[in-house]
This record gives sequence, structure tokens and C-alpha cells, in this order.
Amino acid sequence: MSSVSSGMVGRSAGDRIVLMLTIAMAIVMMAPIAWVVALSLKDNKELMTDMNSVFHVPYTIANYINILATSSVFRWILNSVIVSGVLTILTLVLSSLAGYGFARLNFPFRNALLILVLLGLAVPEQAVLIARHQLFSWLKFHNTYHGLILPGLAAPFGVFLMTQYFRAIPKELDEAALLDNASRFKIFWKVLLPLTLPAQATLGIFTFLSSWNDYFWPLISGTKKEMYTLTIGIASTQTNFAQSEGLGFLMSQAVFAGAPILILYLFFQKYIVTAVSGAAVR
Repeated sequence: MSSVSSGMVGRSAGDRIVLMLTIAMAIVMMAPIAWVVALSLKDNKELMTDMNSVFHVPYTIANYINILATSSVFRWILNSVIVSGVLTILTLVLSSLAGYGFARLNFPFRNALLILVLLGLAVPEQAVLIARHQLFSWLKFHNTYHGLILPGLAAPFGVFLMTQYFRAIPKELDEAALLDNASRFKIFWKVLLPLTLPAQATLGIFTFLSSWNDYFWPLISGTKKEMYTLTIGIASTQTNFAQSEGLGFLMSQAVFAGAPILILYLFFQKYIVTAVSGAAVR
């Protein structure tokens, strides 16, 4: 009895230590975010006088009002929503179809083609930037939505993720559906695709996050103000002395651009946890 109770006490003490370490790590990770939010709620002139003023009142939302006062900010938000939303949907469709094909269908050079697709993970975007820019210039795709969306559709990670999830689903489901005279597309759409919702949610979050925060390609392709995405538009409002004279305004821009991603994650976090835990088990 004593050995059992001592084991329970030891396990309880170990759990408390792990909990304390987790809380400490969470505080360390949240501290920069809290600092940015606090700076965004302070007057720029007050921050220039004393940086310690961030720790006490008064706070203000004037920096956020100044962002909303920019006449084009809602157009930039719309552009980011359109580009990120359409890119995410198309990536999910194409990755799901490709993943099903590589995992379930037998066709010539299947493994070679999958390896070729995965090699795309090793090619940095900068390596194809000049060729892509010239191609899109020739096609007159710059300053258009499809010019901002099409490069992101090359998603080898999405194909790999969906292929692995389809492979993990027992093939007995396919065989049972075939015995019921179901077509290949019906098996994909009705039987297998619903089982991959955690993977699709994870891929959708990562794709949307990457597209929403993308700065490099929109800076090159979207040169007209009405085609700016939110990241480019907010950057264009910064002055040459933004970091010294407008620190609060600069931090409010960071919060304003990152808030939609946080909201999106809060809605889909259970799918992400399920997908990550499922991948770990596999």
C-alpha cells in the first residue's frame, strides 16, 4: 500500500512540475504578443517620451482608428480574403484529388510522379521568381487576382499530406463500396473524403495562413494600389521613421493583420489537434 501511495505522490509531483514548465513556456511565448498589443494601445508621442508608459494607463485605440481611416484598407482586406480564400479552396480540391490518385489508383510511373511532386519541396521560391515574373508578364497576369493565386496552387506539401491520409484509410472500405456498384468518384466523394476532414482542416489553415501573410510575391505582382493585399497595403502606409516616431501605429498594424489568422485558428483548432495527433500515431 505504501509503495502505491508513494508512486501516486511521485506521479503527482511530476505532473505538477510538467504543468509548471508548460505554464512558464506559455508565458514566455505569449509575452511578445502581449507587448505588441500593449504598444498598439499607446499614443505614439507618449512612447517617444517614455517607453515605460506602456505599463500604465491611459490606453487608446487611436492607432486602430487611423488604420481604418485609410480609404483603401477595406479593399486590401477584400483582396486578401479573395486571394487567400480561393487559393485555399483550390489547394484543398487539387491536393485531395491528387492524394486520392496517388494513394488508391494504379497508373504508370505513379511512384516516379509522386517523387517528382515532392521534389518541389526542395525548390525555393526565389529560384523560379524571374522565370515566373517573365511568364506572368507575357500572359499579362500581373495586377490580377489569378496572378496572385496561381503560383500558390503548386502545393507539394498538400499532395503529400493527403496522400498519406488516404493511404492510412483501410482499403476494405473501397472494396465494400465497389461491391455495391459505387463509382470511383462516388467512393472518393462519399466514403473517403469525409474521413480526411482533419487533414483538410490542417492543410486549409496552413494554406490560408501562408497566403494571408505572403509578402514577397504580392509585392512583385500586385503593383497597383487597388490590387494590394493587406500585408502590402499596410506596409505602404508606413513612413520612413515609423519605428521611431510611430511605434504604436506600427504595432497596431501588426495586430490588425494577424487578428484574422488568430480567429480562424480558434474556430478550427480541434481539427488541427486531431490531425497532428493522428499523424503522430501513424
